[in-house]
Amino acid sequence: MIRTVLRFLAILILAVAFVVSAAWGSLAIYYSDLGSGALRTWLAGSFALISLVVLAGCVLRRWRWRALATYALIYAGLLAWWTGIAPSNDRHWRPEVAIMPAVSIDGDRVTIRNIRNFSYRTETDFTPAYYDRTFELSKLDSVDLVAAYWAGPAVAHIFVTFNFGADEHLAISIERRDEAGETYSTIKGLFKQFELFYVVADERDVIRLRTNVRELEPEQVYLYRLKAPAGFSRRLFVEYLHKIQDLASHPEFYNTLTTNCTGNIWLHSKVSDGRVPYSWKILLSGYVPEYLYELGKLDTRLAFPELKERSHVNAAARAADPSADFSKAIRAGLP
Repeated sequence: MIRTVLRFLAILILAVAFVVSAAWGSLAIYYSDLGSGALRTWLAGSFALISLVVLAGCVLRRWRWRALATYALIYAGLLAWWTGIAPSNDRHWRPEVAIMPAVSIDGDRVTIRNIRNFSYRTETDFTPAYYDRTFELSKLDSVDLVAAYWAGPAVAHIFVTFNFGADEHLAISIERRDEAGETYSTIKGLFKQFELFYVVADERDVIRLRTNVRELEPEQVYLYRLKAPAGFSRRLFVEYLHKIQDLASHPEFYNTLTTNCTGNIWLHSKVSDGRVPYSWKILLSGYVPEYLYELGKLDTRLAFPELKERSHVNAAARAADPSADFSKAIRAGLP
């Protein structure tokens, strides 16, 4: 009886692994940049059909090992092709992500070029604008967390903004880099369809875009002051800068699950001695603020629902709009 059960479990595990690998292979072909849409559809369908034939062959003892050997050979070729797909910084990008930031570090002084500060009329109608600025690391005193909700309570875009005192703030948002005419898909984001991009921007750009400009898909934006050990803000900022420098010469792919806004922030947080343990609340990014509150990384003098309500900045951002003191205005009511 035990032997029978173990054999059944082994067959079940192998069957599930086979189906998952076949599904992944079909989707990898379908969402690739290989030829036209018709060619990709035909190749993906052919691979799925071959997988079904192999699965049927596994039922027959006479053909089982031949079928598996054939599938292993085809799959090895698929993996070799997939591994060879490389990210690039040289594509026809959407204007919002066309120009990469550039960083130079000279001791305590950091110069950042191409800080984005677009003048938006609508989300798709804007005047591109960038500026350069030099920051002194010794003036960096804190970092804030921004959570922008756009698809229910479990999904939010998370990014950080660094505070250099005297109402001088710099936001860095980890995003995907889309080509011109390309549309986003969660599934496509799993299959090397987007490059990774660090948007270095004025808060009037990256926050105001979400609170004031996106009328058809309004986002609810919350700004939280992080409680961090001494020196954490500086170490985190430098970690971000090194990554930006690295991406300029070594591009990477964005991945919906692993290389995204919250996943990369979590990886960057390794500079802290009290690193945040990984949790499902990081995967479901909308729960990140609540998770940080539970860990004591946010202001715990208030209950979290009250803290969240007071951290909502949409109204203040709409009132401030493009004014020069935008950053100061959206922080006026924060605890």
